[in-house]
Amino acid sequence: MPRARSRYAPDRGLTGRMVTTMFLIGLLYVVFVGVLLAALRGSWPIILIITGGMFIAQFWFSDRIAAYGMGAREVTPEQAPELHGAIDRICALADMPKPKVAIAESDVPNAFATGRSEKTALVCATTGLLRRLEPEELEGVLAHEMSHVAHRDVAVMTIASFLGVLAGIITRIALWGGFARSRPGNDPAGILLLLIPLISAVVYAISFLLTRLLSRYRELSADRAAALLTGRPSALASALTKVSGQMARIPTEDLRKAEPYNAFYFMPAFSAKESMGRLFSSHPTLEQRLDQLSRISTDLSR
Repeated sequence: MPRARSRYAPDRGLTGRMVTTMFLIGLLYVVFVGVLLAALRGSWPIILIITGGMFIAQFWFSDRIAAYGMGAREVTPEQAPELHGAIDRICALADMPKPKVAIAESDVPNAFATGRSEKTALVCATTGLLRRLEPEELEGVLAHEMSHVAHRDVAVMTIASFLGVLAGIITRIALWGGFARSRPGNDPAGILLLLIPLISAVVYAISFLLTRLLSRYRELSADRAAALLTGRPSALASALTKVSGQMARIPTEDLRKAEPYNAFYFMPAFSAKESMGRLFSSHPTLEQRLDQLSRISTDLSR
């Protein structure tokens, strides 16, 4: 029999956004591959093999690649008793199977979760986070990351990001290789080839915005779910404030290394200040997150 849902509060808004994002991304994917097939008629088997192969690789291996890129190293309960103990307590509260537990050797205070499902999930904290947070604050952060696993939004973000990656690769190949040089300018196929970089750029931009919109909402959803599960929104708010303040003391070089993985992290390496920057940000502002936790704290106190 299938296992019952976890005790994390369901979020219909998140579910609706994930379904909508996946539908729109799938539609973009079909259009994008269709354009490639129309432009390169004789190469359609290669196009299908490459795009299909990349999609499968992205789905099956991207979580491991991301974890490796962020320096995650799986640890035993003997090696990290505090971290394992906190995750054990959250799993008991949420009625969830225990994920793999990892530590990343980095002074940047952060945490992240990866995995296509609860069975393949991995939750990781950096040494910088473990050193700076109190036990209750750490539990709040880990409960936030575990909610990503429970709501399956990690898997959706992984799949949703694929089309943007593929479109970006095609755009670079087109710009560097010069598709247009391979055909006469007045040839319809040549004109279509000229359009590939433009179409790829549009697809990349749309998929980027869709994933960013989903990412910001899922972070608010994870904060809300973690606060309700633990019953201590103040602990999570304290962790957010502390981590945000500590980020300013981290060398810029270290933050730049972490920046490509912002969408996975509990707190972004750099926080956007301007309105346009916030539009492209992977996370809501600190003020938005603290305001939501304050409202939850008021509701719980009643």
